[in-house]
Amino acid sequence: MSFVLLDTHVLVWLIQGVDRLSPAKRERIQQAANRDELGVAAITPWEIAILTAKGRLALPMDVGEWINATAHRLGITVVPLSPEISVASNRLPGDFHADPADRMIVVTARHLNALLVTEVHTIFTYAQAGYVQAVSAS
Repeated sequence: MSFVLLDTHVLVWLIQGVDRLSPAKRERIQQAANRDELGVAAITPWEIAILTAKGRLALPMDVGEWINATAHRLGITVVPLSPEISVASNRLPGDFHADPADRMIVVTARHLNALLVTEVHTIFTYAQAGYVQAVSAS
C-alpha cells in the first residue's frame, strides 16, 4: 500500500498549519504527494463546503476554487466518487456508524487499498477490526 488518503479534517489542518499533525505524518504525506499517491475522497469538498456554510471554516476564496488550488499546490488527487464506491458505502462489512461522509471516505480508502490518515475514533475502531488501514494524524 502506498496511496495515502487524507480525512477532511486532516486536509484542513495541513493547509492551516495546525500543529495536530506530527512531523513524521507531515513527512509521510509529503512523500506520498511527491509520488503522486496522495488524495482525498470526493466527499471532502462537500464537507468543506458545509463547514464554510456553517461558519466553522473561513476560506480566502470560493470553496471550489480553494479545493482546486489546494489540490494543485499540495499534489492531491480528488478521488472520484464511482458507482462502486457509492454502493459499497451502504455495504460496509462489520459495524460502522451512519455518518455518510465517513462512510464514503472509508470506502474510498478500502477501494484504493490506501492508508487513511484521520483522527476519527470510530474509524480507528473499524481499522482495528481489520476493515480499513488507518493511522492517527498526530
